[in-house]
Amino acid sequence: MNRRERGTTAVEFALVAVLFFSLLLGILEFGRVLYTWNAVAEATRWGARQAVVCGRGSSSVLTRMQQILPSLTSSNVSVNWYDSNGISASCDSTSCTGVSVSVAGLTVSPVSPSSWVGFSSLAVPGFLTYLPREIMGQDAGSSTVCGT
Repeated sequence: MNRRERGTTAVEFALVAVLFFSLLLGILEFGRVLYTWNAVAEATRWGARQAVVCGRGSSSVLTRMQQILPSLTSSNVSVNWYDSNGISASCDSTSCTGVSVSVAGLTVSPVSPSSWVGFSSLAVPGFLTYLPREIMGQDAGSSTVCGT
């Protein structure tokens, strides 16, 4: 090996390593963000299921959603009950036709060095799930479903 070429391997490795690890961190970060988006969608489905089974006034909807995604708060979650005229503030198990649960205003913060180049947070798209009415609290003999 020539004396003038001793450090070339280290320099080449440094250049390739920077590119390789940047790509690797980007892939990991993308996977984490995609996982979070999927968890929000799944939490929304679980929340709608909980609301439609337990009925109006159930406090277990947010609790059930937080089992999947602990970072959810009541400011991110909206639950609306519907009757034949649209959104209703007073329908019960006999007049409600369905329920919708939505999540909005949630962000994901990157853990990789991508925050150094301006990506301090990424907005999660809003998710909404609507389900038609089922028992809505009519099963008084079962406390295992609603937990209220």
